[in-house]
Amino acid sequence: MSVTQGRADNLAMTSPLLRRRDLNRAALAWALGALALPRALRAQQGVASTPWSSDPFTLGVASGQPRPDGIVLWTRLAPATDDGAASMARPACAVRWELYADAALRVPVRQGEVLTDAQQAHSVHVVVQGLQPARPYWYRFVCGDAVSPVGRTRTAPAPDADVARLRIALASCQHYEQGFYAAHREIAASDVDVVMFVGDYIYEGSNPQTALRLHGTPTPQTLAQYRERHALYKRDADLQAAHAAHTWLLTWDDHEVVNDYAGQFDPAWDNERFVQRRAAAYRAYFEHQPIALGPQGASLRLHDRFAWGTLADLWMLDGRQYRSQHACPDPRIDHGRIVTGCADLADASRTLLGREQEAWLAQGLTSSARRWKLVGQSTQVSSTGTDTPEGRRVWTDGWDGYPQARERMLQGVRDARVRDVVMLGGDVHRHVAADLRVQPNDTASPVIASEFVTTSISSRGGSAAAMRQLMQHNPDVKHARGDERGWALIDVTSASALCEFRGTPHPALADAQLARQAVFAVEAGRAGVVTG
Repeated sequence: MSVTQGRADNLAMTSPLLRRRDLNRAALAWALGALALPRALRAQQGVASTPWSSDPFTLGVASGQPRPDGIVLWTRLAPATDDGAASMARPACAVRWELYADAALRVPVRQGEVLTDAQQAHSVHVVVQGLQPARPYWYRFVCGDAVSPVGRTRTAPAPDADVARLRIALASCQHYEQGFYAAHREIAASDVDVVMFVGDYIYEGSNPQTALRLHGTPTPQTLAQYRERHALYKRDADLQAAHAAHTWLLTWDDHEVVNDYAGQFDPAWDNERFVQRRAAAYRAYFEHQPIALGPQGASLRLHDRFAWGTLADLWMLDGRQYRSQHACPDPRIDHGRIVTGCADLADASRTLLGREQEAWLAQGLTSSARRWKLVGQSTQVSSTGTDTPEGRRVWTDGWDGYPQARERMLQGVRDARVRDVVMLGGDVHRHVAADLRVQPNDTASPVIASEFVTTSISSRGGSAAAMRQLMQHNPDVKHARGDERGWALIDVTSASALCEFRGTPHPALADAQLARQAVFAVEAGRAGVVTG
C-alpha cells in the first residue's frame, strides 16, 4: 500500500469535495498528503515527540470553504524562535485536530491525527466531513504538549434549506506597512456567517517612506521568502482573531505574487523564471490558507462555487491565473498602465478569467435556481475610465483593460435573463456601489446586475477629487470613496442585498474605530443599486 493510499484510508470520512470531477488527480494527491498516517509510518518518518520550547501555534488557526456537511481546518506549526533553516530542519510532526459542538469543548464531534513536515512548511489542512448543516463548531489543534487557540467555524445550510439571511464580511487589500488591521478587529467581533476575502492578502512590495510598520525583509521571490511574508501577516493579532472567529472564502489578486502580473507573464522577468516564482508564491499561499487543494506545479485551482440554502449561490473567481497579457503593454514598465486608443482592447480573444472559467461561470449563473447570485472576484467590474478629446483613457490592469471579456460575461447574464446578480469586488482601495450594463454608462443599455466593492483593510486609496472625477465620467458608479480604510457588510435576505460600507480615515491606526460611511441596497427582482 502506498503512503498516499494509507493516508486516505485513515481519514475518518472520505470527502465528496475532494472527489469533484473538475479537480485533477494531482491536486487531490497534494490534499491527501496532509491526511492521517498510521503509527508505524509515523515512526518510520521520525516524528518529533519532544516538548516544545516555545509555542508552535504563533500563526493561529483558520477555517474555510464551508459546505453543508463539511469544512476545511488549517494551522501551521511556526515557533517564533524558528528561522527558515530551523523550520526546514524540524522533523515531521503528528498533529491532532479536535472538533466540538460547544464553545466549552465538552462535546466532541470529530477528531483525528495528521502528519506534517518541512516540505509542507509544517502546515496542516484537514477536510472534515459528516457534519450537520447550518451549525457552529469549535476546533483546536494539539501537537505534543502544545495546544492551539480555539477557533469557531460553521457549516453551510442544507442545499434545500429555506434560509432567511446571509451576512458576509467583504474584505480586501491589507498592506502590512500602510496601516493596522482595525477592520479585522471589528470583523472578528461582528455577527457574520462568512468572511469573503477577495485578494491582496499579502503585499510583496514595500515603501518605507509611507510605512507605519515594516515588512523587514526583501521583496519575496523564493518559496522561503513568500513563506516568511505570509507568516509575518499571519502573526497580526487582529487578522488572527478574524480567522478564528469566522469561516472564510478566499481568492487572490496580484500582490500574492507580484504587482499587476497577468497569467504567466510579468514583463520584469523572463517567462521561465517568472513561472517558477509564481509556483513558489502559489505554494506558499496554499500553505497559509484554509483551502483543501494545493498547487500542481505553477497552477492552483482556486475558483469555486458554494451554496447557502435556497437563498444564494456564491462564486469565488480567479482573475489572475488565466488572464491575457495587458493590452498595449509598454516594455519599459512592469505593470498595468493608462492607455488611450489602444487597438488591443477590441480583441475578442483576450480574457480576464480564461475561457474555461468564463464558461464555467456562465453555465453556473444560468443554471442557478437560488434567489441571489453573489460573485466574489478581485476588482471593480464597472468602468472607471475618463473621457478626453483623444478618446477614453482606461487602466489596463482592471476590467476596463478587458472590455470584450466583461461584455461577454454581462451579455450572458442578459441573454439568459438571470436576475439578482451582484458582483462583489476589491483591489481598488475604495468603497463602490454601481450599476452594471452590457455597455457601461450607456443609458440605452439596460441595467442587468449590481456591484459592491469594498475599500482596503489598510492600503492607501484615492483622493476625494479623484473620486469625484471617477463618478463624473462614469454615471453607473453611484458611490465612490477612497479616503477611508475598512470593510463592507453584505446583509442578504430574500427581499434585498444590503451593503453597509464601514470605514476609518487613512491611515488605519492600531486603535482606530470604524463608522458607517454609507448604505446601499439591491432590491430582489430589480437590478441596480439604491440608497439604503
